[in-house]
Amino acid sequence: MAESIEDLHRAMEEAAAALDFETARALRDRIALLRGGASANDAAAADTSGLARQQPGGMGLGSSRSRIERPPGWKPPPKPDPMTRGRSRR
Repeated sequence: MAESIEDLHRAMEEAAAALDFETARALRDRIALLRGGASANDAAAADTSGLARQQPGGMGLGSSRSRIERPPGWKPPPKPDPMTRGRSRR
């Protein structure tokens, strides 16, 4: 299997050098499946064209929503006045 992964890696680099990025992407996904434990036949037959990699920070912690939405009518709190900071009221 290591020879097969090396051959696929070489073919992926050749496809990328020839600017055939679709073929290079398919070979990259096939290599990932083989490294993950899939059989050679399953990796060759898998259709990974619809898969998208998750972007960092795309999901909130513990949430299924991708971005935090503020409630309607929300306004940011006023910023403190730097001229009155640290002074006593006496």
